[in-house]
Amino acid sequence: MMDEYVQSLERQIRALGETISRFEIVPQSREEEFVFISGEIQFSDGTFLHFREYVELKEGHAPRRYKYAYHYQRADEDIIFHYDNARHFPHLPTAPHHKHIGETEVVAADAPDLQSVLNEIETLIKA
Repeated sequence: MMDEYVQSLERQIRALGETISRFEIVPQSREEEFVFISGEIQFSDGTFLHFREYVELKEGHAPRRYKYAYHYQRADEDIIFHYDNARHFPHLPTAPHHKHIGETEVVAADAPDLQSVLNEIETLIKA
């Protein structure tokens, strides 16, 4: 199951073609049926996406992400956006899911997946 999930992430990344300069995915098996995945993607414009997912991969069920963070930044490390589900903004209607925009703004956001984050980045790069 872990290999299939990692391969699906790789396919999503590779689908961006020349928009991607390089990427790395590091899966670490945890408890039975759980995996921690971290990764980094460098884009052709010099920006980076760092991501983490803690996922349950149970046979016959869709993957279930318990924890995630998708951190998109410029080469100088200025934050462009960051999605996560840490429980530090309980007042937001989508809590614990939220999005940081830049260094200071936090807004309600539904839980993204890697594909939706990549789509958002692709739109920003092409703008």
